Parts: sequence; structure tokens; C-alpha cells
Amino acid sequence: ACEECDLRGADLERADLRANLAGADLHLAYLREANLREAILTKANLAGADLRGAVLGVAFLPLADLREADLERADLSHASLRGANLGGTDLDEADLTEADLTEADLERADLREANLTGAVLRDAKIDFADFTKAKFCNTVMPDGQRIFKDC
Repeated sequence: ACEECDLRGADLERADLRANLAGADLHLAYLREANLREAILTKANLAGADLRGAVLGVAFLPLADLREADLERADLSHASLRGANLGGTDLDEADLTEADLTEADLERADLREANLTGAVLRDAKIDFADFTKAKFCNTVMPDGQRIFKDC
């Protein structure tokens, strides 16, 4: 557990943060610009965490709790977020290229200017999410349709 801890700029590349069956407790943690590339965060509690500018490319975050987290300008390219809770999360200008958001909860999420090129949102909840100026190219939407809007 590292609840509310300061890990700003920490290098946690390829870290296995599956502390136990419940997942790591990092809620309200300060992880701004941290390197979590290829980290394993299955079921991690990152609710309310500050992950602005963090690198989470190719990270494994299935069933993670990211409610109300700040992921503005974060790199989530090729990340697995299957079934993750991103309700109310700030993903403004985030890179979600090729991210797997299957069955993720994105209700009320801020995805303004996010890059969703090749992302998969199959069966995701997107009610009231803000996709203003988001980039959609070969993006699989919740209903399974592909969008080729910004290619």
C-alpha cells in the first residue's frame, strides 16, 4: 500500500505491483510523470491519483480503479485497461493509441483531444464522456463499429 504517497517521476518500469489478490493500493498517490511502462497493475486502486504526464505504455491495468484520476497527457498507448473503472477520469490529451478499453467504464470521463487511434472500446460505458476533438482512426466503438474519422 502506498496510499497518498509521493512517487513523482519514479521509475517503476516493468514493476509488478500486484501486492495481493486485491491489487496495489495507490489511491490518491502522486505519480506525476512517473514511468510505469509495462507495469503490472491488475486490480490496482489508483482512484484520485495524479498521473499527469505519466508513462503507462504497454501497462497491464485490467480491472484497475482509476475513478477521478488525473491522466492528462499520460501515455497509455498499447495499455490493457479491460474492465477498468475510469469514471470521471481526466484523460485530456492522453495517448490511448491501440489501448484495450473493452468493457471499461468511461462514464463522465474527459477525453478531450485524446488520441484513440486503433483503440478498442467494445462494450465500454461512455455515457456523458467528453470526446471533443478526440482523434478516432480505426477505433472500435462500444457497439463494435469501427470509426475512421481522423485518419
